[in-house]
Amino acid sequence: MPALFLGVDVGSTSARAGLFDARGALHGTGRDGFETHRDGGRVEQSSSAIWRAVGLAARAALREAGAGAADVAGVGFDAACSLVALDAEGGPVAVGDDPGLDVMVWMDQRATAQAERINRGGHDVLRYVGGRISPEMQTPKLLWLAEERPGSYRRVARFLDLADFLTFRATGDDARSLCTVTCKWTYLAHEDRWDGGYFESIGLADLPRDGFRRIGTRIAAPGTPIGAGLTAEAAAALGLRPGTPVAAGLIDAHAGGLGTVGGPGVDPARRMAYVLGTSACTMTSAPEPVFVPGVWGPYRSAMIPGLWLNEGGQSAAGAAIDRLVEGHPARAEAEAMAAGASLAAFLGVRALEAAGGPSEAAGLAGPLAVVPEFLGNRAPLADPDRRAVVAGLGMETGLAALVALHVAGLCGLGYGLRQILAAQRERGLAVDEVVISGGAGADPLVRQLVADAAAVPVAVPRTPEPVLLGAAILATQAAGRHPPAERAMAAMCATAARHEPDPLWADHHARGFRRFEALQAAAATATA
Repeated sequence: MPALFLGVDVGSTSARAGLFDARGALHGTGRDGFETHRDGGRVEQSSSAIWRAVGLAARAALREAGAGAADVAGVGFDAACSLVALDAEGGPVAVGDDPGLDVMVWMDQRATAQAERINRGGHDVLRYVGGRISPEMQTPKLLWLAEERPGSYRRVARFLDLADFLTFRATGDDARSLCTVTCKWTYLAHEDRWDGGYFESIGLADLPRDGFRRIGTRIAAPGTPIGAGLTAEAAAALGLRPGTPVAAGLIDAHAGGLGTVGGPGVDPARRMAYVLGTSACTMTSAPEPVFVPGVWGPYRSAMIPGLWLNEGGQSAAGAAIDRLVEGHPARAEAEAMAAGASLAAFLGVRALEAAGGPSEAAGLAGPLAVVPEFLGNRAPLADPDRRAVVAGLGMETGLAALVALHVAGLCGLGYGLRQILAAQRERGLAVDEVVISGGAGADPLVRQLVADAAAVPVAVPRTPEPVLLGAAILATQAAGRHPPAERAMAAMCATAARHEPDPLWADHHARGFRRFEALQAAAATATA
């Protein structure tokens, strides 16, 4: 068996693992879930439960691949950008009322007021987050804990992004990834420093006073070997050998970017990664920094070494479509007819059957228009208070009406991507195509509607698991294979298909996009 590289991805509800060889071929996958606890805008998890799921997923991947511990040459982790709070012994510190829940999930909205206060301060570091920090990021969450849970805040010895928690549990080394601290913690990667003045100005002066010990003093580029590899305890949990190299990790969307925008002869700076899952993230790289209002970054070397990353996206994507259809009168009928398939997949099939083709499915929406901003606008408006709009509803309650609502929601996601592309283009950051990945992006209907609605070619990666491939690319770097990262991307990434925007539907979607922005503006006026 060839040498294999284990990529582990921890998302919002589960841990997944994939074993790849040095050519990017997938040999086996595994998956295990964990609980998410919600209370209004609060969303919490247990890091111990997450780590258990990681071990079970890794072992399942080994079984499916028919591989042994000796076949695995390296391990790479990626994870959602959630905040983990640990005490001096590495145990959990509560981020809310439950003592066992030490993870504040990325989508947790409790720090919205703190984020607004930080934004009013207008500190210079905000230039590198599109001008406005989001409550999805970590410093507003830290400030909330300091103000609302001061006892817990003082007990924390290590605040970690979830990807860094995974490498810490794997190796015992608490080095932080350049990706996580730059994209979510305001570390200035291009200057190799934290800005103490920023933390002092927002009310977290204790962090620079302590030399930033609790949020990271050693910063490692993604793919850098961490510590001495897997500890004996971690190796036993994952079914691997102690000492197996472990790479500094990535945020999950950034791993998706690493696993999609490369390929033989491809310039990764001419492609946008669009990771479409529970939320949607856009990743665009450039050789020089480009400042786009409302788009996070530019971040130097946060995904691809030497390139500046601009990160946008939609705070709710797959989750927005689920929320859109969950209360429809025909939902129960549709779920019964789906016979175990996902509701989204079933509705997509019905749309194709009714319309005769993916581009033609847009016509099923009729007068319906959806701005799917249930969790606010991540980019380019950077407004967490924005809310969803559904216009054109009638009295129809049947299955056809549910399909129409589903299609309108998908078009709304495409228009949101179109808005991000336009904002970046205005600042000189243009791309030739978008490479789609993520669970929601696996549907051919979604791919074509996104291409049509966003007016951009959409490429499909060869691998069915591009986020796991991105994590596995990190593992090759830690193991000394394929350096530098661009060589690994060229060797392991490839495109399987390409969806061109259908010119026959261009005018339809141009009108739809104008209506999308008009509804968006009207909703903002109504809630001002």
